[in-house]
Amino acid sequence: MAARKPGLIALFDVDGTLTAPRKVVTPDMLDFMKELRKVVTVGVVGGSDLVKISEQLGKSVINDYDYVFAENGLVAHKDGKLFGTQSLKTYLGDEKLKDLLRVDLETIKSAPISAIQGTFIEFRSGMLNVSPIGRNCSQEERDEFEKYDKVFPQGWDKTYCLRYLDDFSEIHFFGDKTYKGGNDFEIYDSERTMGHTVTSPEDTVKQCTKLFLTKQV
Repeated sequence: MAARKPGLIALFDVDGTLTAPRKVVTPDMLDFMKELRKVVTVGVVGGSDLVKISEQLGKSVINDYDYVFAENGLVAHKDGKLFGTQSLKTYLGDEKLKDLLRVDLETIKSAPISAIQGTFIEFRSGMLNVSPIGRNCSQEERDEFEKYDKVFPQGWDKTYCLRYLDDFSEIHFFGDKTYKGGNDFEIYDSERTMGHTVTSPEDTVKQCTKLFLTKQV
């Protein structure tokens, strides 16, 4: 077995990168990630909480990857163990958080919507996930109101996880929403990363095979 390349990590988005959007990871992708871990350190960074990431990548996710960064890295696991946390409540304090919730509720109240379904504000450790139309809406309805979707402090996008990766001089990030305004853009565009845009899990495998698993002549 080839030795891991020191100082290099391959970091992956979840939806559209390791899985089809909002779908469960395939056995083939799990097998591929096992092979990839033999040659490079592998991490996952997702905006969702660990429960949702586990639903997509499996209950053993924190042991299947070297690093797992839930909520953009606000809940960080390394080698299966929790080693970093931050929360919106701790960062803002109770009063400022209440003020923010009031503003969000007013935004929902005034939003131009024709139908509402389910939960309107999802309180995660590091963000308020706001949906004026309700989080039980269809994907098409969700896309229409995506501009309202996430509220978090500046710098709490996916680049937040990079503070835990100072030991790596070469950080490759793979994501599908790498365009400006997409939730992968900031980390893709960061000076600390080598960004790779993928179009599907199959494309992720193809690009990683070429970069890391093909012997250079």
